[in-house]
Amino acid sequence: MNQYTLAGAAVFAAALAAFAFTRTPAPTAPTEPNATPADGAAMVTVTLPDTLSPEATMGKRAFNAVCADCHGENAAGRMGIAPPLIHKIYEPSHHGDMAFQMAAANGVRAHHWKFGDMPPQPDVTRADVISIIAYIREVQRANGIN
Repeated sequence: MNQYTLAGAAVFAAALAAFAFTRTPAPTAPTEPNATPADGAAMVTVTLPDTLSPEATMGKRAFNAVCADCHGENAAGRMGIAPPLIHKIYEPSHHGDMAFQMAAANGVRAHHWKFGDMPPQPDVTRADVISIIAYIREVQRANGIN
C-alpha cells in the first residue's frame, strides 16, 4: 500500500472513532421517577446547631412530644401533613413569637400552605410554647433564618 492510502485510512479510522465517541451517551446518575417526597417525608433539610441553650433543650423535648407528629422531626415539616417551621415564612419578622402562642392557643386557618387548618393545642401551656419558640428560633438561625 502506498503511504497516502495508509494515511487516509488512518485519518478515516480516527474520524470514525471520534464520531462514535461523541455519539455515545455519557453515563448519567439514575433518576427517581417521582421527585416529590412521599407523604409524611421531611419537606426540608435541617441543620441542627452544635448546642442548644437550656431553654431550647426544653423546647425540643416539648416540640417532640406535641408538635413533631405533624411538623416533623426538627421542624422539617411532613409532606402532605404540616409545613416546616424551619422556613423563611416562619422567620421572626414574618411570624413573630406571639404568632406561635396564638397558633397553639387558637389554632390557625390555612393561609400559606395547603395542609388545612391547624387545630388548637389545649394541652400546651404558654410556658411550653416559649420553650418551643426558643428551640425553633435557634434551629432557624442555624439554617440562616433570622
